[in-house]
Amino acid sequence: MKNKKILALAALALAAAFPAQALDSSVLRQLKALDIAERREQRCDMEAMARIAREQQGYRPDKVIAYTFADPVEKGNLVQAPGAVFRSRGDWYRLKFKCETGERGLKVHSFKYKVGDKVPRDQWERYYLYD
Repeated sequence: MKNKKILALAALALAAAFPAQALDSSVLRQLKALDIAERREQRCDMEAMARIAREQQGYRPDKVIAYTFADPVEKGNLVQAPGAVFRSRGDWYRLKFKCETGERGLKVHSFKYKVGDKVPRDQWERYYLYD
């Protein structure tokens, strides 16, 4: 089961790097293999990458971590990630987002976010960030 989860997360990370194809049948199958809380968080991470890539000039996000500076808070179908980060072009940036999904955690119904400051490289090790 642990290997299945690792494979699912790796597939999701790869798919999220290519937002146009982010919800093909393979990705949906991988999402469905996760428990609902993990599925919702991964789906919101994917949405964050897609939105930032589309709406924020100069960023090419390839990874989102929802829990770097603070744990995400889940209330029903809502995920609030006040201490998230994303990686773009080798640098990490602070991120806050609020994401509401459907009951199954597959469709995003609303999404709001704010890009913050670049995380200084001398803080990466402390927060388990990487190249």
